[in-house]
Amino acid sequence: MTARKETSYSEAIGEIEEILTQIENEELDVDELSLKVKRVASLIRLCRDKLGKTEAEVEKILKEMDEDTE
Repeated sequence: MTARKETSYSEAIGEIEEILTQIENEELDVDELSLKVKRVASLIRLCRDKLGKTEAEVEKILKEMDEDTE
């Protein structure tokens, strides 16, 4: 089985923007629209997860730095 490459935050944002442009330009038929909206929802969840993890990491680093100065 091949390993799937994890989508980066930047890639996810780029794909979301691309899909939104397609929707705004009415380039999608009804069947595609449903699939694309599901994909965008999935990408938004991925981005929120990455942002949450990054925030926790930054807070941990700042806390450690603060403890080092005391």
